[in-house]
Amino acid sequence: MAHLLARRIAGLLVTMAVASVLVFAMIQILPGDPAELMLGADARPDTLMVLRHEMGLDRPWLIQYTDWAGGLLQGDFGLSHTYHVPVISLILERLPVSLPLAIASLVLAMILGITSGIIAAARHGSWLDHAIRLKTQLVLALPNFWLAMLLVFVFAISWHWFPAGGFAGWNGGIGSARALVLPAIALALPQAAILSRVMRQALLETVEDPYVLAARSRGLSRAAALIAHALPNAFLPVLSVLGLQFSFLLAGTIIIENVFYLPGLGRLIFQAVNQRDLPVIMGSSMVLIASVMIVSFVVDLIAQTLDPRLRRRS
Repeated sequence: MAHLLARRIAGLLVTMAVASVLVFAMIQILPGDPAELMLGADARPDTLMVLRHEMGLDRPWLIQYTDWAGGLLQGDFGLSHTYHVPVISLILERLPVSLPLAIASLVLAMILGITSGIIAAARHGSWLDHAIRLKTQLVLALPNFWLAMLLVFVFAISWHWFPAGGFAGWNGGIGSARALVLPAIALALPQAAILSRVMRQALLETVEDPYVLAARSRGLSRAAALIAHALPNAFLPVLSVLGLQFSFLLAGTIIIENVFYLPGLGRLIFQAVNQRDLPVIMGSSMVLIASVMIVSFVVDLIAQTLDPRLRRRS
């Protein structure tokens, strides 16, 4: 197990290094000049040259990358071109919004998705099964931003149950939590639909397995046999999907936080792209990538702990 853990950690570090190269390369080939964007199209060439030198944009790409990557290893994400403050401070200011939002969305997706998947499998072929499948298809067909605006129209504008947007900070108590309810639902529903379908299919594939048939022969109902005996084995594919869903939730915050005007990491990235603030874009992207990789790493370890067969295949 220790050898396997060392291999996984080494693979994680190599993947992070490759990701940093890809992020830096893609940012460099983006159209537009950050210095020209800051000074305007009518800026004098000599002024642009001075600003590009101050921003380090006139140096070779390899030197820029090594300086940036070396700073990442030391916790230095660079200085924002727009806000003139360390990028790490901007990220730390926004994480208290994005991280609780992503966690709340993931928990809600698990509750809704796993529960509905179990019900659909237990009542396979019934009207309830068809209704759940129809609802999951409908949710998956809706664009994420359209679903968010629909929630705002119904629960904020029409019924006034929740605020339509904004976030006053965690000092606001329960009012702050209410501001994240609609964004969490908008993020969670598509992922819950995916989990429901995966959970249902994983359970149905075990219906004819010998241990489930043996449980049924002892007098257990279909639902009881599925929950007591099939659910532990069916949970492994669901666990793998959960690891992937965390990345979709983090990426989805870029859209959802802009719809609800939340001062989170997703909105910071959106603003940085518009302003061509390269240090903020690269630093925030690496934080998102690192979060996804770490969660996937943990999920992989949990799956291998639950199923020793996966360790033998690694």
